[in-house]
Amino acid sequence: MSPALTVYIKECRESLRDRRVLLNSLLLGPLLGPVLFLVLMRLVVGRELEKAERPLPVVVINAERAPELIASLRQMGLEQKPPVADAELAVREQRIDLALSVSADYGADWRAGQPAQVELIYDSSRREANSDVERLRGMLESYGRRHGALRLLARGFSPAIATPLVIATSDTATPQARGALLFAMLPYMLVLTIFIGGIWLAIDSTAGERERQSLEPLLINPVPRDRILLGKLLATATFSLASLTLGLLAFLLVGHFMPTEELGMSLALGPHFFAVALPMLVPLVLLICIAQILIAAFARTVREAQTYLGLAQLVPLIPSIVLSVLPVKAQLWMYAVPLLGQQLAIMRLLRVEPLSALALSLSAVVTMLVAVVVFALTRRVYASERLAIST
Repeated sequence: MSPALTVYIKECRESLRDRRVLLNSLLLGPLLGPVLFLVLMRLVVGRELEKAERPLPVVVINAERAPELIASLRQMGLEQKPPVADAELAVREQRIDLALSVSADYGADWRAGQPAQVELIYDSSRREANSDVERLRGMLESYGRRHGALRLLARGFSPAIATPLVIATSDTATPQARGALLFAMLPYMLVLTIFIGGIWLAIDSTAGERERQSLEPLLINPVPRDRILLGKLLATATFSLASLTLGLLAFLLVGHFMPTEELGMSLALGPHFFAVALPMLVPLVLLICIAQILIAAFARTVREAQTYLGLAQLVPLIPSIVLSVLPVKAQLWMYAVPLLGQQLAIMRLLRVEPLSALALSLSAVVTMLVAVVVFALTRRVYASERLAIST
């Protein structure tokens, strides 16, 4: 182990002198995700709460056909805007967000006790307008229910006749489970932190030394190649683990500033989350670091290694996309899949749900076995004399 320790100290010492490594491993990697989460959530939640409190601006077409309806909507918070010549074109061109059009037969149908029609004109592809559409739809439905009940009472019937079925709901989601929705991308952000923490060290210790032609003097020493590889792996894992630790601490700090109380949520980001998540991700750190070294070993220049590893950063996004597009119930075998198992475990921690020791053990053992396999493949690459050739 002495040669591996020597290589480990050498790589760490050189990396501590490299501002690029320090910037990515100890600053950019740990802080990028937490700061991005905090800023985005503050902006989104603040914007939605502000929109819910202020009057709802709506372009009303043919308002004179339903004066009572418009007056009632004003009391609910509608701000009537003057009509435009072509409402559909105005919405399509994004000059207005929402329009309400009263049909020509509205008055006659209303007096005859028939359903009277109004039309909502909006663009469903514009996400920023969807909350306004739902708010106006709720106002119209409330107005319709109230006058429907009055019509039944006027005819001597109970309004309950129109509602033969009452649907009662019981939401069992805890505030922690609802709060976990805010951090749905947290597992991917943590894995990305691991990638960023070790990427520059993996590149510099392999492709960088190869480009500088300093790898060959290192490899010609009478030292087993696996000892050299082990030293580089431990150095890369040290910086990656430091980045992950700082990232977890940053997320714990940011969790206290998230606007969860305003949404009736809470986040279980505390010492318990840190104490379980960090050891659980250590095998993944080793797997990612040795995979980065293996990929960088096939690159002859730093720029080429950056391209390869930049594409590799998209791999952890696959489980996140799968879980968001195809929500599935977590099963034991899923924890045996590297990346997927860790992301499932982190989400259960966020939701404060029980996480069995068997699931954690299965995830750790399988991930370590895969890391050993990748280490063996990388060792074969390091055993090749072509590795030291820079041209």
